[in-house]
Amino acid sequence: MKDLEKKLLNRNIKPTSVRLLIFKTMTEFKKAFSLTDLETELETVNKSTIFRTLSLFHENLLIHTIDDGSGSMKYSICMESCMCTLGELHVHFNCNHCHNTYCLESISIPPIQLPEKFLLESVNFVMKGICENCSKKSHPAFATRFPK
Repeated sequence: MKDLEKKLLNRNIKPTSVRLLIFKTMTEFKKAFSLTDLETELETVNKSTIFRTLSLFHENLLIHTIDDGSGSMKYSICMESCMCTLGELHVHFNCNHCHNTYCLESISIPPIQLPEKFLLESVNFVMKGICENCSKKSHPAFATRFPK
């Protein structure tokens, strides 16, 4: 728990017991998660507390948001060194089969030249297709044709 406390303190977030519980639960997701995912995992925590905590974590750059087109905002924990500036943004991948969204932190969003007098405030780059797990399950021929 000390490691989680340190991560919260590094983002100027007071590590209360409920914030630590919510953050610990977030770290256990292997994919991007929604507010509903958190509410399901944290049945004993008030829904408005979860939402306020998400907002606090987002404001302090502990998590980032992902609009994957599903109609439900997704969240993911930022890397330790990330400050979520436009230059540090990465691509996200939404699986058409399982509907999970993944951060592809190794793929940066390329710089985009906007027309004069346009000011970029945010970028949303979501690729859609079939994730590795689903391609192995439902498309075994694909998995053998394109091994890693």
